[in-house]
Amino acid sequence: MPSNYEIDNVDLQILEILTKNAKKPYTEVAKKVFVSGGTVHVRMRKLEEMGIVKGTTLDLDLSKLGFDITAFIGIFLEKSSLYDSVFEQLKAIPEITTIHYTTGNYSMFTRLHCQDTNHLKEVLHDKIQEVKGISRTETIISLEESLNRHVQLSP
Repeated sequence: MPSNYEIDNVDLQILEILTKNAKKPYTEVAKKVFVSGGTVHVRMRKLEEMGIVKGTTLDLDLSKLGFDITAFIGIFLEKSSLYDSVFEQLKAIPEITTIHYTTGNYSMFTRLHCQDTNHLKEVLHDKIQEVKGISRTETIISLEESLNRHVQLSP
C-alpha cells in the first residue's frame, strides 16, 4: 500500500456504516456508498494496514453475564516516571478494561467491571492497591451508562 494513501469521503462513509454495525456485509455497505463490494474490501484492508481499523469487537451486555458493577478508578502515582511500570502491572488485572494516562487530578484513569461490590472490593484491595508505584486511588461507581457511541466521521 502506498504510504501517501489519503482518507477520502468514501472511506469515511464506509467507516461510519461499519461502526454502527461491523457485521454488515461489504456488499450492503457498497450499495450505500455507491461503490463495488470489492472496493469496500480493498479500502478496509488499506485502513487496517494503516492502523486506523484495529479489528472488530462484540458489544456485550456484561450485566447479563454477571458483571453488575462498572467502576472508574482515578489513580495517583508516587512519581509520573512510574507510569510504564504501573501500566504493565494494571494490564495484568483482567477486570480492568481501559487504562488512560491523564492530565488533571489523576495520573491514570481506568474502567473496570466486577460481579458485585465484594468482587470490586477484592480487586481494589488485593490487586490495584498492591501495585507498586500507586500512592492512592479514588473509585467512582457507575449507576448507568446512558451513552456509548463512536465519533461521527462523515457529514
